[in-house]
Formats: sequence, structure tokens, C-alpha cells
Amino acid sequence: MFCPECGTWNRATAESCTRCNAELPELERAPTEKPNETISALRQATGSRYRVLQRLGGGGMADVFLADHAQLERRVVIKVLHAHLAKDAEMMERFRREAQAAAQLVHPHICPVMDAGSHGSTVYTVMPYLSGGSLADRISKRRVVDPVEAATAIAQVATALDYAHRRGIVHRDIKPDNVLYDEDGNAILTDFGIAEARHQGRLTASGRAMGTPHYMSPEQAMGKLVDGRSDVYALGIVLYETAVGFPPFDGPDAFSVGYKQVHEQPVAPEQVDSRVPSGLSAIIMQCLAKSPAQRYARANDLADALISFVESVPGTEDARRAAWAARHAAGAPPA
Repeated sequence: MFCPECGTWNRATAESCTRCNAELPELERAPTEKPNETISALRQATGSRYRVLQRLGGGGMADVFLADHAQLERRVVIKVLHAHLAKDAEMMERFRREAQAAAQLVHPHICPVMDAGSHGSTVYTVMPYLSGGSLADRISKRRVVDPVEAATAIAQVATALDYAHRRGIVHRDIKPDNVLYDEDGNAILTDFGIAEARHQGRLTASGRAMGTPHYMSPEQAMGKLVDGRSDVYALGIVLYETAVGFPPFDGPDAFSVGYKQVHEQPVAPEQVDSRVPSGLSAIIMQCLAKSPAQRYARANDLADALISFVESVPGTEDARRAAWAARHAAGAPPA
């Protein structure tokens, strides 16, 4: 059983906790299943602060668990770095930077980090639970997303990115999986795992590309230094995928996709699918310019273009208000 005081796993026959000596409750029957090792380690690491409920999923870097904050009675998610990666200094640094980068950013469309910590090989961060799923879920279920819905969501994310860019942080891993929705349908940006800040040194050696190849800008695919316009390119890729159901470049491996990002021109979405509005297609193609100088100079410029597109579609007052609210949420740029 788990100690209610410190979260340590104890044998069912134990009368007191082997770690903190707290008296353990008596069990009616012995457990029949071996506990999940990661959950056991997480409960030990977090003590009695969180009630870990279940694993929600995971990826190549971390597992994600659903939990309750014991004192605040608030549903949260806990991201736990894979144990073998916790032994890798670079992965640990990436995980630490994600927490630090997100903690610096206070914006209604950026998922905040509520807590972070480590215990042995268990390294974790805690974030609010967002019940609306991800943009990737919507693309998977529908194949294409309504143009106004997609434009509103990306406008909200663009305002969050502009806020981050003005504070010297480039996300560098924009993709549908990292756009989540709250219960009111607002788009929230998450996962600053490979974000790069002006005041920090580069995490990897020059020439090594970090990110997801299908959403990389040409300069990122070449391992060059990037700025906020690289995130604008990635938003264009995401918009392209919402419009036609797949990203503009694909291939059998990361190298071939990266090569196309650098050397091949995308086919305009309205040519792939005539149902894509020409105004939205033009916005996407400007995002996907190979030269950063030919893209929108700032993420807020992209947000303004998307808001203008939404305004041009009749009967979209709610979407327009949601996009405008995000556009003005952060106030004026810092001096």
C-alpha cells in the first residue's frame, strides 16, 4: 500500500511506513496486482501533495499522469521524464528548461507550470489539466478542421507566441499535439521542452536540428539559429494540416522531410482542396516562405491576419471575439 503521509510504497503486511514510520491503515484484503513502478516512484517523489490517479499517455521523452492536488482539490497532469532519460544530462537540461521557460510566461493561452521537482530518478513537472483535448485529436477525428475554428485557435496560439518572443523565448516545437483546449474551447500552447531563450546558451552543438521534422522551418532543419519567425513557419504548417488533413511535406525519414522543408515549395492548400478559402490559403503560404524575411515579421502580425480572415466570414462573431480577446490579453509590448 501507499503511505498516506509520504507516498512510499509498503508491503501489505507492514504496520508502519518504512520511510516516515507513519501508521498504515489496515487492509481488508491483500492487493492482487503489482503496482505500476513509475506511479509508485512518482507517489514517493510527490509525497501527499498529489493523488496520482492514472496514466494518460506519453511520448518519447515523458509519461503523463492524471492526478488531484490534495490540498487545492484541483485536477492536474504530472509529466514524468522517462527514467533512462533522467540519467542523460542533456535531457535533464531540456526538461528543466521547459519548466523554467513556462514559469516565466504568464499568458492566458500558455499552459503554466504549477510545480516541479525530483526524487532519485523521478523528475516531474505539474500543470493544470485541460479537458478539451488537443488539436491533433481534432485533426485525427475529422481529418480537416473548420477554417474559422482553426484560424481562431491559431490566432490565440500566435498571440501566446508573440508574448514569448518578446521575452526572448522561441518555442521551436510547434505542432498540433502541443495545442490543447480548455473546457471553453480556447487554444492553449504547451510543451516548451526545447525552447531557446536569448539569455541561455544553446542546448545542442551547432548544426544539430531539434524539433519535429514535419513542422520545422528551413533554418531549424539546417540547425541554424532561429528566431520567432521560425515558430511562425511552424504555425503555417499546422494551419496547412488543419485545412487539408496532412502537412505539406512528408517522406520516409526525418532527413528527407527536412530536405523538402529547405528545398521544395509547398502546394497551396486551395490547390490541394478547392474548399479551402483563398484568404486562409494566402495566409498559410506567407507563413511558409522559405526566407524568414518574407514571412510575417511577428506572430501578432499573423494573429491580425487570421482575425481579419475570421471577420470576413459571416456569422462568426463569437470566434472573432475569442481571437480579439487573445490578441489584446497581454497588453502592450514591454519597452
